[in-house]
Amino acid sequence: ESGVAAGIRRVEAITGENALSYLRDTEAKLKQAGDLVRGGRDDLADKIQQVLDRGKQLEKELATLKAKLASSAGGDLASQARDIKGVKVIAAQVEGVDGNELRTLMDQLKDKLKSGIVLLGSANAGKVSLIAGVTTDLIGKVKAGELVSFAAQQVGGKGGGKPEMAQAGGTQPDKLPEAIESAFGWLEGKL
Repeated sequence: ESGVAAGIRRVEAITGENALSYLRDTEAKLKQAGDLVRGGRDDLADKIQQVLDRGKQLEKELATLKAKLASSAGGDLASQARDIKGVKVIAAQVEGVDGNELRTLMDQLKDKLKSGIVLLGSANAGKVSLIAGVTTDLIGKVKAGELVSFAAQQVGGKGGGKPEMAQAGGTQPDKLPEAIESAFGWLEGKL
């Protein structure tokens, strides 16, 4: 029974042989679902809940491992900082990191540098994520929004943000390495 329009209800029913066929089909699907979760028809809901809980647990573990991986990558990236006119600059492409993890990694790198500029890019599923960070002592010279916009234009995107942190996206991941590398020249002109 369902509502079709204002003041009009629809009643649908299966009768005769069709009803029997429908019940058999439903029973077969329940058995198949029970087999998939290694349970029976009676405890199917509990088994499905266990599978869902396990999936959530695995997602949390994966997020923790990605954060640890990003943190260890941060140590490697900090050692690769270039000096441009006395300012430490990190511009790098990182793999297997999404937008939130990029932000965490950028914050970690800014903390390690104490004074510097960070530009990170990641390509996932045909899309580009960029994030830029500038420590407060350098905001008068370079703004994160300008830096990330410069890089985003080269990867078919746009973005912006605050002077100390800005994000952008793009649609041309194949151009990301060039965009990251060109940031060094852009920064040299600004500093």
